Amino acid sequence: MSVDMRTFLAHVELANPITTAAGCAASGRELAQFFDLHRLGALTTSSITMAPRAGRPTPRMAETPSGMLNAVGLQGPGIDAFLERELPWLAQRGIRTIVSIGGGTVAEYSALARRLADAPGVTALEVNLSCPNIEDRGRVFAREGSAAAEVIASVRSIMRYDVPVVAKLAPDVADIVSVARACVDAGADALSMINNPLGMAIDTEALRPSLAAVTGGLSGPAILPLAVRCVWQVHAALPGVPLIGVGGVTTGRDAFQLILAGACAVGVGTALFHDPYACLRIERELEDLLRARGFQRLADAVGLAHRPPGSAPRHLLVDSEESSP
Repeated sequence: MSVDMRTFLAHVELANPITTAAGCAASGRELAQFFDLHRLGALTTSSITMAPRAGRPTPRMAETPSGMLNAVGLQGPGIDAFLERELPWLAQRGIRTIVSIGGGTVAEYSALARRLADAPGVTALEVNLSCPNIEDRGRVFAREGSAAAEVIASVRSIMRYDVPVVAKLAPDVADIVSVARACVDAGADALSMINNPLGMAIDTEALRPSLAAVTGGLSGPAILPLAVRCVWQVHAALPGVPLIGVGGVTTGRDAFQLILAGACAVGVGTALFHDPYACLRIERELEDLLRARGFQRLADAVGLAHRPPGSAPRHLLVDSEESSP
């Protein structure tokens, strides 16, 4: 028995719930050497900025127990090169593409949205809110509901109605639910969580920080429990909002946790650095787990862990209702 793995990101249907995480697959050309990108639910690009960026100085990556620190700094060619080369390459192949954007001001996010509003091939727009607001002493947009909402409202007012706007949230905040609610109230069609929490490591041989930037984003298996907690809390508060669960996913069982917590899609990131086939493997493992537990549809597992102990999955409830006299 096959499992219906389709899912919806707002009104957009994805063939399966597995996407790449922003920053871990560039614009897809590298992964395309290994498998057909149509097998992904969607490909999420690295965060695109207005101007080209060289990124932060090296060293900017460091291994940690069960994870990795990185301070790449949104390295990329800028929006002009992206629209000229990368997006057309994806659009010509019909790859479902979630374009991630990052900016230092509300005006910069708006300008990026304006450039992408009529561009062919944009399945959804992910707004990376873990960027410092240069107009507010470098405070990260994602850490304050009002700042995040201002960005989302601006972007939503510009993007076409048929392109979902996805707010990507950071976990290192006092109350992620309040930030999530502010983004939804401002027009976000879906939420992605979590972005990398901030961490630091010190090289005990060199007697200095391991990263040139001192701190960096922590990713990998170590942050999975943090991602599950955030998805759980936001789904409990906003059960009707589509969520993309991201953070520490290396197996189908990891993805299943996020689905049960309330995610309708799952992003795979750090795992791709050592296994370019990770997305395909995780999707297969997730389907096997669903089948083994009697699920006919992925949708029936979304948020199921929130149900009272002993309650039947939704598809079993429907089946029993249909069979009753």
